[in-house]
Amino acid sequence: MRNRLFTASDIERIRAIIADHPTASRRALAREVCSALDWYQLDGKPKQMGCAVALLTMHREGIITMPPAKPVQSGFKTATPVRTDKAEPGDELAEPVNRLLPITLERVTPGDTSKLWNEYIDRYHYLGFGVLKGAQLRYLIHSSRGPVGAIGFASPAWKTRDRDAWIGWDHETRARNLHYIVNNTRFLILPWIQSKNLASKILGLCAKQLPPDWEERYGYRPVLLETFVEQERFSGTCYKAANWIRVGQTTGRGKWEQKGDNKVRAPLAIKDIFVYPLQRDYEAVLKHGRQP
Repeated sequence: MRNRLFTASDIERIRAIIADHPTASRRALAREVCSALDWYQLDGKPKQMGCAVALLTMHREGIITMPPAKPVQSGFKTATPVRTDKAEPGDELAEPVNRLLPITLERVTPGDTSKLWNEYIDRYHYLGFGVLKGAQLRYLIHSSRGPVGAIGFASPAWKTRDRDAWIGWDHETRARNLHYIVNNTRFLILPWIQSKNLASKILGLCAKQLPPDWEERYGYRPVLLETFVEQERFSGTCYKAANWIRVGQTTGRGKWEQKGDNKVRAPLAIKDIFVYPLQRDYEAVLKHGRQP
């Protein structure tokens, strides 16, 4: 579980921590468990995200009982990224990708790179800026001629009919092993960059660089990437060129909403579902988890 074997003694310590902190948030409990079990990353920071997912998995399997998740305050608003000269449009660049090499991915960290990533997405991505949910990694994309884009990865969709059918998941198996999937939730080529094959080149680099980066940050390697491509806007050409697999489409039905006296599903844009296996045994890991 989360690339860590929990002993019976570990489980008892976790239960004791939950009992000793009855009003603590789930995030705070994960922090306490990391400290108690000496669960840290190579940089000395607690593996809080990995721990939180492990605790949630044990909760769903009935091994422990977590406190209810605290609701998000309805008045919370995400601050709009500040506009700066760094993200102003550049000169038009129309060169084949082989003239832009090397293409590199710069991992975003708190500070200037995070602010620039946010601003690029806010200004030039059709979905705009929004805080990525759960575990995540973001990259700025550079070439020999300067910046060319930004890409972000985050926690996967909880439930997607066609994806889950393609994997062969039931509810319990999905709950146990969902964290092995990572969602490509944002992908931006700056609008003044016109370079054939650049997008598929970037996706190929991500498939190589993300697994070790993710393991360094969260303590385990994902085995499958997923993304959702809105049919009315895009055809998914770059994903197809990078050998991603189309496994179906979304249903176009969102969460239940109250409409007068009735509850109805909010309509959503239908999206193609693409996936990309990161290792040969991805299917075994998704169905059975990693063996200790």
